[in-house]
Amino acid sequence: MNWTHVKLILGREIRDQLRDRRTMFLIVVMPVLLYPLMMSVAKISQLAEERPARVLVLGARYLPDEPPLLENNRFVPGLFSAGEKRRLLELVFEGDEPARPGQPPRDLRARAKAAVLEGQFEAALYIPPDFADRLARFQQAVRQQVAESLTRSAGAASAFTLATPVPRPEVFYTTAGRRSQTAFALLSAVLSKWTESIGRRSLEAAGVPQAAAAPVETEAIDVAEETGHRGAALWASTLPVLLVIWALTGAFYPAVDLCAGEKERGTLETLLSSPAGRNEIVLGKLATVMLFSSVSTVLNLGGMVLLGTMVFARGFGTPPAQAWVWLPVALVPISALFSALCLALAALARSTKEGQYYLTPLLLLTLPLAVVPAVTGMELNLGNSLIPVAGIVLVLREALAGNAWQAAQFLPPVVTVTLVACVLGVRWAVEQFNKESVLFREGERLEVRLWLRQMIRQRGPRPAPATALLCGVVILAVQFFLGTAMRTPASFAEFAATTLVTQLAAVVAPAAIMAVMLTSDPRGTLLLRRAPGRCVVAAVLLAVALQPLARQLEQAVLWLYPLPESVGDQMARYLAVLQHVPLWQLILVLALVPAVCEELAFRGFILSGFRQSGAKWRAIVWTAVLFGLSHPVLQQSLVSATLGVVIGLLAWNTGSLLPCAAFHFTHNALMVASEWLASWHARWPALDYIYRPSEDGRLEFTWLALALGSAGAAALVWWFQRRAECGAAAPPNPYQDPSALVAGPAEP
Repeated sequence: MNWTHVKLILGREIRDQLRDRRTMFLIVVMPVLLYPLMMSVAKISQLAEERPARVLVLGARYLPDEPPLLENNRFVPGLFSAGEKRRLLELVFEGDEPARPGQPPRDLRARAKAAVLEGQFEAALYIPPDFADRLARFQQAVRQQVAESLTRSAGAASAFTLATPVPRPEVFYTTAGRRSQTAFALLSAVLSKWTESIGRRSLEAAGVPQAAAAPVETEAIDVAEETGHRGAALWASTLPVLLVIWALTGAFYPAVDLCAGEKERGTLETLLSSPAGRNEIVLGKLATVMLFSSVSTVLNLGGMVLLGTMVFARGFGTPPAQAWVWLPVALVPISALFSALCLALAALARSTKEGQYYLTPLLLLTLPLAVVPAVTGMELNLGNSLIPVAGIVLVLREALAGNAWQAAQFLPPVVTVTLVACVLGVRWAVEQFNKESVLFREGERLEVRLWLRQMIRQRGPRPAPATALLCGVVILAVQFFLGTAMRTPASFAEFAATTLVTQLAAVVAPAAIMAVMLTSDPRGTLLLRRAPGRCVVAAVLLAVALQPLARQLEQAVLWLYPLPESVGDQMARYLAVLQHVPLWQLILVLALVPAVCEELAFRGFILSGFRQSGAKWRAIVWTAVLFGLSHPVLQQSLVSATLGVVIGLLAWNTGSLLPCAAFHFTHNALMVASEWLASWHARWPALDYIYRPSEDGRLEFTWLALALGSAGAAALVWWFQRRAECGAAAPPNPYQDPSALVAGPAEP
């Protein structure tokens, strides 16, 4: 690594960016002008002042005089929580007089309903006839009840009260209109306060003090005034999200210009032919993108804080002082992460226009990670701190809210995860710059019909990595729609049918169709060839040896990410269906069917496609990630993805699907047979050295079992790696393109 080259490239790229008026406008000028412009545009809100909602009042003459509900054709001001809300309701009064002489009185209730349905009014308040008289009789009955309370029993009192009902006023509104819902909310609050005043008057008339209705009054005291954190919750939820968004957008446009822009200008070839290495070029460009991302974020933060101080300070307070410490510290890793990702994506683009298209999927992936922790009740704990981007947002949220010690406790895992993500992003960017096919591919128009025809006619023996990724996405999409459409099974037969349909339609069908339609060797693509018996036996033993580690991993995942109550209830309903079912049927449905179907799709078609990229571990890990995502529960996905790496190693080293299916089947069967293994423990006390049944029905393996299982698993993995006869005993590795046999083996 020659840092002089990196410094020269950094200076070159900075000068190029400073000459680009478009970039300078987006990075520097836009943040300076945006927020004053927003303050000016905010004045337009005066033109959009909410108009009063028209409310039809029917039967107003039936209201009692005390306590009053209406005053001067409006509601009494004291019934509103805020005086300015009174003007949001415009009352229109109608009586029950007949439309023409000689006709019967109008049905006020039907008129109220029709007025809202026809859109004449946003809401309607209907007062039943004789409301005041019946209310007076009720109050008189209450007074008599109090006077006779010493002689009446509780049961008679209850019956007397129910025998003197009071008709209820009715409010008609529609949820189809926003203004109607607003009018309903205001009317409900007004009528609630009016009803409370009626209750107090009734108690007073009966000789009961009004304080008896509400003997305890609660006083709210905001201690944030004393700590100086008034309104900190708003800033703690807003500033971290804006920091992430601005760092991403501030990095994307310079990255597109430094990669796709140079391709269009024809200056990238000159840079690549210089003495600087590709990694030095990437680091120089990365430092440039980080610089402009940081500058853009700082300017946006400054404008936002200034706007908040001037506009929102009275209601929410100024941003906390610690924001000026935590936000700049967090900006460095965030800008580094997004700069690396944007640089790698921009290297894929053939033009600036195409590069801008990549911003949308990157934003769609980033925004949930930033917004969900900020606006939900997601807590800062060890499990959540390990989520990229979300961990940073949670730490910043706690720090800006005044919980600096809690934020500092989880700072190491957040920093570790972010640095690992940054390193992976930089490596990806360096790899993109090392591929001439990526840097200098020509632009072309896509015609779907010709593309599909060419793909089918010019099929290769193995699918491309993009085709494998497409297959994984199709599987996930079909699983999602099937899972949404299917209801919870009521019997085991229904559960078995649902499982079989899901596995065949969502998992096997996409992989099989693509293997037949898009490859010339479907059998080799799906790894449908025989494997030596020793490899199958070793795969079964490996699944048994890894069982203690798998159980320990499952417990660790549940400790980091506890099951939500709703998920636990749903799983309990499934377990209730599976009770009293013979063990062999459970193993057939829950172990054999998934082992065959999922291995055909993931270690068959998908891994064969990713194998063509030439990178062993990347192909295995990406296949394992898709395999984990195919499981509906997050905790199950994490465990399955980890085991998917082991199964991918088996597929890679053996070139056959049989050891993979044997491992998968054995692991699932042991998980299903937990209750059966627990019964063995009661009959064979010596098994206490290996495992013990827990109270929730799980198996807890001892440290001896963990040690022996780990040693055995390590030995078996080494054997699979070193024993050449596992993959070389028969025809060439089915992962390998036959045309590549002439050129030599693929890159490991």
